[in-house]
Amino acid sequence: MKKPDLPADEEQRLNTLKSLNILDTAAEERFDRLTRMAKRMFDVPIALVSLVDENRQWFKSCIGLPVLETSRDISFCGHAILGDEIFIIPDAAADVRFADNPLVTGEPFIRFYAGCPLKYTDGSKLGTLCIIDREPRDLTEDDLQALRDIASTVERELAAVQLATLDELTNIPNRRGFMMIAQHSINLCARQKMPATLVYMDLNKFKPINDTFGHAEGDRVLTTFAEHINAICRESDLFARLGGDEFAILFVNTSKNCAEDIIRRLQQSLQAYNQQAEHAYDISFSFGIVDFIPGKHLKIEDLLCDGDKLMYQHKKQHKAMAQG
Repeated sequence: MKKPDLPADEEQRLNTLKSLNILDTAAEERFDRLTRMAKRMFDVPIALVSLVDENRQWFKSCIGLPVLETSRDISFCGHAILGDEIFIIPDAAADVRFADNPLVTGEPFIRFYAGCPLKYTDGSKLGTLCIIDREPRDLTEDDLQALRDIASTVERELAAVQLATLDELTNIPNRRGFMMIAQHSINLCARQKMPATLVYMDLNKFKPINDTFGHAEGDRVLTTFAEHINAICRESDLFARLGGDEFAILFVNTSKNCAEDIIRRLQQSLQAYNQQAEHAYDISFSFGIVDFIPGKHLKIEDLLCDGDKLMYQHKKQHKAMAQG
């Protein structure tokens, strides 16, 4: 059996895949509809939308298999993403690369495989739309074009995933994107007994800025704040614009003291910006920092609620100090 090689752009490819926040998410009709279409069109028992991460191929849509992932080392899709064209194995039992593959010698007893690479907008090949049969077969040119057409639709849906989870103004994750990945993150922390800390933030005096200087200036404040968050956060930190002038950061495997240090750096960064920008207003924020407690914060919403309450306490203190 031949293990699939790594693509030349493996690091960028994985970064792009992770940025979609789609791995380990629930099934969606828009993808299942396309695999059902492929299954019927080609009269095969198995059709998949397969995404290839570091160590596995995970199925965003899976028709005809009882599992949602398999090891990348034994995957056919790991080979398919190495090229630009449809990867076809007419008879896996007669192919030296796959004849002793456990997916061929055992369930699901693959004999025929055809996988069309799924290219993202940056050119990365994230996975495949693939069809599988338990009997040897081949595809005509018309069949190949039909498979490409369905794969192209899957690619558009993958692009739409990012649009649905990305805030268009600040170009950072929105509430939907945050909620999807943050829940998985705290579940992991609970299983691995790792600490996590959430910071809930709200811009100070944002409404007066909007009212006095206009919404275009308000938008610049939001994008500037997002840029400063992006600059101080680490690769493992999850941050998002939750809506309006509210933002959040989830620090995984990070103590509350460490999170407080990062927030202090954010405050210092904004203070330096305010001095240099010389606007008629300053950009500042109130925040609430809360430790993740597994027995208490079963859902990310619970953690956000506690962070929101602490943030409002801090905002009241900020207003009182400003008035005093």
